Amino acid sequence: MNQNNMVNQNISDDEIEIDLVELFMVLKSKLHIILLSGILAALLAFVGTKLLMTPMYTSVTKMYVLSRQDSSSGVTYSDLQTGSQLTKDYAELVKSRPVLEQVIAVLNLDIEPEDLAENITVETPTDTRILSISVESDNPKEAKEIADTLRETVSSEIKEIMHAESVDTIEDGNLPKEPSSPSLKKNMVLGGALGVFLALAILIFIFLRDDTIKNPDDVEQYLGLNVLTSIPIKGKVQKPKKVKIPAQKKSVKNGKR
Repeated sequence: MNQNNMVNQNISDDEIEIDLVELFMVLKSKLHIILLSGILAALLAFVGTKLLMTPMYTSVTKMYVLSRQDSSSGVTYSDLQTGSQLTKDYAELVKSRPVLEQVIAVLNLDIEPEDLAENITVETPTDTRILSISVESDNPKEAKEIADTLRETVSSEIKEIMHAESVDTIEDGNLPKEPSSPSLKKNMVLGGALGVFLALAILIFIFLRDDTIKNPDDVEQYLGLNVLTSIPIKGKVQKPKKVKIPAQKKSVKNGKR
């Protein structure tokens, strides 16, 4: 009984191995289709990125916050840790509604505070008092203006609400020259990979759904029948064209040719 199970297991393993080899050969024969699908998808991603996506520019400004206790005594490591925790509070203050509404009013922007908040990113490096504010806009000049105005507005709010000693500017907002998003190369790579994946998925699906008998080996494997002989079937043979040969003229005169 165990021997029969082992034989069946070996047969099953052989069938899986043959299927994988056959699948590999099918994919290899369709390699040009797979590559073409990847190239076409990458081109579609290129066209879509250029025509359908709006380039966005990012301006970054940085500032340093100094609390009152730091100005009266030496700064210790515990002070830095406390300051870094406060920096998270400052980061929340950057996206607060009063601050955003004031920035919108100063620059006369046609945008809601919630939408403006989605274009703002605040980062606080570990164990530092530095606030890095990034503003994204489809207009590079507008991105810089929002970043600088936001920094000035937040500086005043931090001094008034958090009672900080001073807020110093480390970097003014830069005027971006190149768009920060979308990434053309990244989209093309993702598009090409997606095209290759879809082509592979379709080819594998067609291979798995194909249950036709193609050769004597398939008859033995799937039907369990032994093939004694096979007759090759040729395609239609074109009949040779008939060429009319003109008949020789015969003349009969007095029984002679």
